[in-house]
Amino acid sequence: MTLSPRVPELGALELLIAVARLGSVGRAAAELGVSQPTASARIKGMERQIGVPLLDRSPRGSRPTEAGRLVVEWARHVVEAAQALDAGIDALRERRDARLVVVASLTVAEYLMPGWLLALHESSPGTAVTLRTANSADVAGHVLAGEADLGFVEGPSTPAGLAGAVVAADRLVVVVAPDHPWARRRARLTGAELAATPLVLREPGSGTREVLEAALAPFGGAARPRLELASSTALKAAAMTGAGPVCLSELAVVEELATRRLVAVPLAEELDLRRPLRAVWPAGQRPGGPARELLTLTRRTAGPLRPHRSGAVHRKVSES
Repeated sequence: MTLSPRVPELGALELLIAVARLGSVGRAAAELGVSQPTASARIKGMERQIGVPLLDRSPRGSRPTEAGRLVVEWARHVVEAAQALDAGIDALRERRDARLVVVASLTVAEYLMPGWLLALHESSPGTAVTLRTANSADVAGHVLAGEADLGFVEGPSTPAGLAGAVVAADRLVVVVAPDHPWARRRARLTGAELAATPLVLREPGSGTREVLEAALAPFGGAARPRLELASSTALKAAAMTGAGPVCLSELAVVEELATRRLVAVPLAEELDLRRPLRAVWPAGQRPGGPARELLTLTRRTAGPLRPHRSGAVHRKVSES
């Protein structure tokens, strides 16, 4: 049902109630934080809108007319209902702001998210966080379905239907066991060589696989994988046991490279295996509450990668 144009706005009703309680338009105006001329004009406008006088004015102040007393009584119910609605909305927002559901690609979830969530806990200890993991394609699906407040993906572009922001940088590296022939090579591995070699890879749909296949497309595309595995831990184990060369995030192999359990193969300059890491959310929306706070923290703490001239890992640490 559409309201009649004779129904005053909520602010005018609040003003009328205050005048009836305080006995003065000036005192009511001061209480509500408006000027007296503005309050007087609002009362007169309401009288014209309703079609009856609402106040008797005198040098001693203002008091409601008989019709005004009826309107004041009705207005109290309306204002009380509006206050209850306002309180309910606040409660809903507080409940929303007390929980956060994040879905992240495996690399982000394992190597970056723990630090980000620790920082979020320190700034907002009352926020309950649920972290789910999936490959980048599935992350996009969860966010589009409304099953997460914020997602994190790997890959060269923002998935369709989502908006996003780059929050960190990463690079893929090719690693082998120390006794693999590539561990001793001095010549850089070319794109053609890498494309022709069966590798141990992540499953289709992962950001790591997508970036590698895009980089090898100019060289005829990636060879059929020797193995397909669903986690960085499994890929590293396969490389260390001699299953073959592995391509995965440098974030995942910092410790193994430092202890020489794995060796990074030097790559030719023609191979660009850098990739952005993105936070994503539904297009046309903006993250709010703890999702917005987490997004701010990721941008503050993540540092970009410097271009490298060998297979070694180099990270520029940002100052926060």
